[in-house]
Amino acid sequence: MVLITQALYISEKTVKNNITNILSRLNLRDRTQLAIIALQQGLGGKQL
Repeated sequence: MVLITQALYISEKTVKNNITNILSRLNLRDRTQLAIIALQQGLGGKQL
């Protein structure tokens, strides 16, 4: 999470709040579910 805060110049609390809001809106339980959906939608980075 530190990389996100440094790259966007925002606080860790802001990142956590944004992630919580995204999870709530998508009716997801955790970031793992969010990552799976993102990959399924082609939003992921390079594949290993």
